[in-house]
Amino acid sequence: AGPRGAGEEAAPVRKGEANAEGKKSHGPAKRQRKTQKLSVAYEASDNEKGEGAKLPEAPGWEPPDWQQQLVNIRTMRSGKDAPVDQLGAEHCYDPSAPPKVRRYQVLLSLMLSSQTKDQVTAGAMERLRARGLTVDSILQTDDSTLGALIYPVGFWRSKVKFIKQTSAILQQRYGGDIPSSVAELVALPGVGPKMAHLAMAVAWGAVSGI
Repeated sequence: AGPRGAGEEAAPVRKGEANAEGKKSHGPAKRQRKTQKLSVAYEASDNEKGEGAKLPEAPGWEPPDWQQQLVNIRTMRSGKDAPVDQLGAEHCYDPSAPPKVRRYQVLLSLMLSSQTKDQVTAGAMERLRARGLTVDSILQTDDSTLGALIYPVGFWRSKVKFIKQTSAILQQRYGGDIPSSVAELVALPGVGPKMAHLAMAVAWGAVSGI
């Protein structure tokens, strides 16, 4: 056959043909896979088990300079001077309210905090608390009033909808309280994993996640 044109694709070459041509193929070159070294460990047999038996250790790895970075972070945060230190979820609820109301207020502050500065969240919570912030009071508040109270938190229109939906679920299924597990919390409208873990820590005093 004559020489192929520039735009023509190379025909696949069979094994025999490749050998006949001195293992040269005009087809596209095969991509070489990078070989990776694998550490293989075997379970010790009964004969090998004993005080003197030494099992293979997995190679350790640490991020470079992580210890110095940790020292720097601790130094930077030692003053506790960020807005979240004074205005975070653990400061946004009414400490004199009944426990389940306090927990509800914690969850609401976390729902409001998404994509919002801590100062703005704290202001919205202050306005809501001034009207008596409970599941029942939120469900009795019309959407436009609720929107005016939480504005200008980020995505405030969506949050009005989520707060109403979640409050209705809490009233119907949890007696006005909030769930005590991450799985149940993230099932609520407008509640994500980060909010759920913080709610567990602040509202329930339980460490989850990290």
